[in-house]
Amino acid sequence: MRLAKYLAHAGVASRRSAEELIAAGKVSVGGDVVTDPARDVDESAEVAVDGKPISPEPREVWAVNKPKGVVSTAREPGTRRAVTQLVDSPRRLYPVGRLDADSTGLILLTNDGELANRLTHPRYGVPKAYLLELARPPSEPDLDRLRKGVRLEDGPTAPAEVERLGERRVEITIREGRKRQVRRMAEAIGNEVEGLSRIRIGPLDLGDLRRGEARRLDRREIAALWEDSAP
Repeated sequence: MRLAKYLAHAGVASRRSAEELIAAGKVSVGGDVVTDPARDVDESAEVAVDGKPISPEPREVWAVNKPKGVVSTAREPGTRRAVTQLVDSPRRLYPVGRLDADSTGLILLTNDGELANRLTHPRYGVPKAYLLELARPPSEPDLDRLRKGVRLEDGPTAPAEVERLGERRVEITIREGRKRQVRRMAEAIGNEVEGLSRIRIGPLDLGDLRRGEARRLDRREIAALWEDSAP
């Protein structure tokens, strides 16, 4: 197995972050610093990060219904809770993508860096659906603009799936993952988001998972996530 993939499977970081650790000279194999992420290793290779031995751990994927005010980080140095604190697991879990502190809903936690990369990398285009409560009722031309794509300061968005659910309530599905993208899309049509909740990632629905609760995904659900993120 390649070194970067080995670190990802060990729950150290996503594969891209693991490559950065390797390039920075923080990873050693058999006591020697290695800077090539393609170096082949196995469980007998004595891999260490910053001098600490690393070995693969059983992979887990959890679904969490993130409450408002909880941050989407593995650790939170301030007074707010980190989303990882909502999961009862001994594994070194980290969030797959992010929801800002004011947003709620479905977020995945895992120690499988390979899966995390597949679910977040733009090339795989995994759909993510959100429920929005807008400040003002959007017009049909406004919704059409979202469907076709709007221009943001970091470039135009891809077309989105948009369904009106009520006077100010909208469901939107995107296949990108820019920072605060959905909120910025609403601003681009002259509106504001008063409430935002993610309800679906790929084939996985939030379902009846209560706010603040978490559950571990089974093999069937994990396999469906892999299948949905296939290129």
